[in-house]
Amino acid sequence: MAEQQPVVVFVLGGPGSGKGTQCGKIVKEFGFNHLSAGDLLRAEKAKPDSPNGQLIKKCIKEGKMVPGDVTVNLIKTALLAETKSNFFLIDGFPRNEENLSGWKRIVGKDAKVETTLFFECSFEILEKRLIARGKTSGRVDDNIESIKKRFKTFEAQTLPILDIIQKEGISVQKIDSSKSIENVFASVKPLIEKIINENKPSTSAEAKTTKLENEKEETKTEESS
Repeated sequence: MAEQQPVVVFVLGGPGSGKGTQCGKIVKEFGFNHLSAGDLLRAEKAKPDSPNGQLIKKCIKEGKMVPGDVTVNLIKTALLAETKSNFFLIDGFPRNEENLSGWKRIVGKDAKVETTLFFECSFEILEKRLIARGKTSGRVDDNIESIKKRFKTFEAQTLPILDIIQKEGISVQKIDSSKSIENVFASVKPLIEKIINENKPSTSAEAKTTKLENEKEETKTEESS
């Protein structure tokens, strides 16, 4: 991982909201690292020697939340393994208060959470998207029974976390994801650009210039006094 403190953006939205697609576009245009909580859990589930594999499999199939510490530890491992960029998208996290408390306990000040992107969309549109996706995705949770369970879990646990995130001092940027992919990305781009600009590391040249300018100002003040 880069020597500087990682800059993290949480990414949330209902199942089928298109957050993964938007993350892919952010990665392509801005070079962010993309960590998907769901993908990390599915990869862990597929490992034959994983101590949490069966638990994860059961939770995913039933549309339930995987225990927070399991998810956070997988994210932290992936966070530490990435080196190409200091900016991270954590997709599908935190899904509930347990996730957030686990993050604070396990990751804490080792990373700076800059903001949360929340992709809003009606359940009617989400359901249509997921049913269409289920025809080709091969995912066990892209069926009508699992979809309805996922919606209930999302409504009961993830929607309330938005208020808790804000109370923790982390901003929540709400984006209408019922529009086309390009129109949604047009709303996302300025938010990402702002994050990058506000977290650019100062180069040694910039630091030297600033120091010289400050010294000149101090000299002027002394001469005029």
